[in-house]
Amino acid sequence: MNKKNIWGIRKNMSETEAEMTALETPESPVPEGAGAEGQEAKTELGGGAPSLADYESLKGEVEKLKAERDQLLDRQARLQAEFENARKRAERERQEFRDYATGTVVEQFLPVLDNFELALKSAGSTEQLRSGVELIVKQMEDILRGLQVHPVATVGEEFDPRHHEAMGSVEREDLPDQHVAEEVRRGYRLREKLLRPALVRVVSNPKQTSD
Repeated sequence: MNKKNIWGIRKNMSETEAEMTALETPESPVPEGAGAEGQEAKTELGGGAPSLADYESLKGEVEKLKAERDQLLDRQARLQAEFENARKRAERERQEFRDYATGTVVEQFLPVLDNFELALKSAGSTEQLRSGVELIVKQMEDILRGLQVHPVATVGEEFDPRHHEAMGSVEREDLPDQHVAEEVRRGYRLREKLLRPALVRVVSNPKQTSD
């Protein structure tokens, strides 16, 4: 009987026959447990294509995310359009309110303008012209009072830098020191809001100053 080496090849075979026999020798059986480890290694290396069910599931998720994205973009576009419309509407309403308020005030002063034009066309005397202007001034004061616009109190009042603007001082002994002696230009306030300060001259009382 011919003896075999560890490859199962008889020693008396020629070198060529030994090579052919070695190539035709079946693989050695895989030891127990080696299959699972090999499968895990294969899985870790990313082997194996996803199944059709996995592909369909991923495709469904992608389509769902696309639909949600489109809904969000559409909602964002609608909100931007609504915001722009609201901004334009608010601006239009503010402009309409300003126009209404301005028109209401101007409408009340139109008769005053008419009276000034009549006074300029008048051929009366200087005294008649003066009387006409005085009536126009009274008419304007009545309109201002109707708009809650009142003159700032001046002569005889204590000087108040919040409502008065000093244009100089006047020496007088009949009025208290630091009181208003003269009104150069009338000031006005709208209710409690100062529209413009009154230009005044302030009393400088020598007697009180020396004391």
